[in-house]
Amino acid sequence: MCGIVAVSGNAEAARLAYLGLYSLQHRGQEAAGIAAFDSATGESSREREAGLVSDALPEERLAKLRGDLAVGHIRYSTAGGAGLKNAQPIRERYRGGHLALVHNGNLTNANLLRERLLNEGALFQSSIDSEVIVHLIARSRGESADDQMMDALSQLEGAYCVLVTVGDTLFAARDPYGYRPLVIGSLPTGGLVVASETCALDIVHARYVRDVEPGEVIRIRGGEIEQVRRLPRFVAEPQPCVFELVYFARPDTRLWGYTVDRARRAFGRKLADEQPAPGDIVISVPDSANSAAVGYSERSGIPFELGLIRNHYVGRTFITPTQVGRDFKVRMKFSPVREVLEGKRVVVVDDSLVRGTTSRALVHMLREAGASEVHLRLASPPVRWPCFYGIDMPTREELIASDRSVEEIRAYLGVDSLGYLSPDGMIDCVSDGGETYCTACFTGDYRAPLVDAQEGLAMTSHC
Repeated sequence: MCGIVAVSGNAEAARLAYLGLYSLQHRGQEAAGIAAFDSATGESSREREAGLVSDALPEERLAKLRGDLAVGHIRYSTAGGAGLKNAQPIRERYRGGHLALVHNGNLTNANLLRERLLNEGALFQSSIDSEVIVHLIARSRGESADDQMMDALSQLEGAYCVLVTVGDTLFAARDPYGYRPLVIGSLPTGGLVVASETCALDIVHARYVRDVEPGEVIRIRGGEIEQVRRLPRFVAEPQPCVFELVYFARPDTRLWGYTVDRARRAFGRKLADEQPAPGDIVISVPDSANSAAVGYSERSGIPFELGLIRNHYVGRTFITPTQVGRDFKVRMKFSPVREVLEGKRVVVVDDSLVRGTTSRALVHMLREAGASEVHLRLASPPVRWPCFYGIDMPTREELIASDRSVEEIRAYLGVDSLGYLSPDGMIDCVSDGGETYCTACFTGDYRAPLVDAQEGLAMTSHC
């Protein structure tokens, strides 16, 4: 997943980028970094480190980042590894000047491109697919930075939002399918900010201007949009990732015309219509399922209670890169409220069910706390297929619903009943304006070509 942010045309660019990254922390927990460029002196700087934003970029490091242009990155590694060499921004110097790049998404032809570049003599410093983009820019025969950017991006397949600085110029681009979100805001103190979610605009008091549209390449200099171009590949129906609305994006973010909180409440109401449950109370698996649980309670008439308390000093367990790490964090993360649960028929609403191991542990925890019945309701369909566009669902073997029936999953989890939101019900909730979405993890319908898989190369997620 990852989170990216850029600030152009403001003397406090790096500090504003820092605040933006802070609000995007939910998109990655393993590393953070910022690169800055000073248009007055022509100097560039970069700081990056493993850990959360506040740990990776303390004041003494932040003070070194001077300039009126900055790009920042929050890392959520999947198969690419979590070492510092894979942390972003990537920063290089080439014939066009100082270059810094941050990337959110996953390229589905990264290994094919990497193999070709290696055969041409390229030297790679990391294992992330993002570095492929840097080499394509640097090796382009285009005369201007604009042409080099278009040349490089036109060779990519899969999901990408990229922010690239070349000297004092910022480029912002989104793949033709629009899998990942990218928005533009206007700062009250001057300049523009570009970020993965609108919550990153809110923290710096930026006014939302518009989304970067699927397939757009935007050039920004001095805090002003100078040019908008489109990638040559035309896609009639963009396919933004519906899982952003289900789980990843922050509830106060606005995506594709919907506030995430309102979308999740709608999922919960539809879930109550499709999958009613006999219960005395409704509880959520906090925090990502809070809105869906409220919606379920509103529609079903079953009162909402706080049955699980989350320890907010523990990060998001889904984006922890190993199963051992996820299991350990679940034990630290949730505490049951016995007085609420004891003797009650409990309807547990969660946003999704991916691997199932953490949910099984939660069910055991609820029963130990005295719940007489546990009915699990999922505010999304069964996740049956891996994601190759940037979400950590890399193999079908890891997905509990890939080869099990609902009854088999119910028995494995140890719940009294289990119900999922239907694919049609989910889309109905967020398609008032005829919007279309990528639902590949639920349906197996992959729209962007899986080039590496077709070429017999291992498919990996490196962002």
